[in-house]
Amino acid sequence: MRYRTLGNTGLLVSEICLGTMTFGGRGGFWTAIAGVDQAAADDIVRRSLDAGVNFIDTADVYSEGHSEEITGQAIRNSGRPRTDVVLATKVFGPTGRGINDRGASRGHIMDGLKASLRRLGMDYIDLYQIHAFDPVTPVEETLRALEDLVRQGWIRYVGVSNWPAWHLMKALALADRHGWSRPVSLQAYYTIAGRDLERELVPLMQAEKVGLMVWSPLAGGLLTGKFTRQGQGPGDARRASFDFPPVNRERVFDCVDAMRTIADARRVSVARVALAYVLAKPFVTSVIIGAKSIQQLDDNLAATEVKLTAQEMAKLDEVSALPTEYPGWMIAFQGARESAAHILSEGRP
Repeated sequence: MRYRTLGNTGLLVSEICLGTMTFGGRGGFWTAIAGVDQAAADDIVRRSLDAGVNFIDTADVYSEGHSEEITGQAIRNSGRPRTDVVLATKVFGPTGRGINDRGASRGHIMDGLKASLRRLGMDYIDLYQIHAFDPVTPVEETLRALEDLVRQGWIRYVGVSNWPAWHLMKALALADRHGWSRPVSLQAYYTIAGRDLERELVPLMQAEKVGLMVWSPLAGGLLTGKFTRQGQGPGDARRASFDFPPVNRERVFDCVDAMRTIADARRVSVARVALAYVLAKPFVTSVIIGAKSIQQLDDNLAATEVKLTAQEMAKLDEVSALPTEYPGWMIAFQGARESAAHILSEGRP
């Protein structure tokens, strides 16, 4: 297991983050995704910690709060010191029937934090993340509320999830202007078959030193190699009842075909190759994996041992390349900066 700093901080997190969306199962929607009870969660958390994972991610909406309860108890049941675990949770989604029981307002953030701490049984959260983009609440209000929680010691770092590049950059600029805690990480969807993040968000994160936590690196199971182009797959798979995230299926299976060749040659699963591809990207801080069984967890953890060659990465980059899009194709066409750099390197005026 390797460790990387979370954004522009001194906090070291494992390259694999244990996601707990599968824990619990309370609520109609969550029964299709979750189902891991306390005993099974204890085993999964303990095995992850033994493998060197020190990063665990949950959210207040997972299984209507039940995931946080199970996660907190599993950490305590592991017998590990609290300081051995970097614990992340999220706030934004509806947690009640009231009109203000959602969003990134000051009120909901404060209420959400208290409720999460109670369910987790913890006295602080390492990384508190805004789970979604809020088109209603001024970002200044959100940032100031988070800053107050940092100053009070309830949270230690601020993160966001599923934000567009312009909104993240605005938040970073406002935080810098006011001396508030700036977001240190973005939790976002990224897979070999869904590389849209590379257009705007990756250059922004690299320039501003924001860490990337990847969710659904297997595209909801489609990149495990267990599904066919014709739609056949395991009946108990999440995709069978919850077809998310949206994907271009032809693109997915072109990637699966290319990964299967590599997987067969290395005698590993297609899922391991898919995870290894994402882990190899220099802008990725940590990849979130979820599991319903120890067997699934072990296979995913083993992806850290798969080191793809430059040739294999080039092949996978080629088959998964994004279609050209403006202004990217115009920047490449003009190439002004590269031409200037070449002239300067030769010493010409």
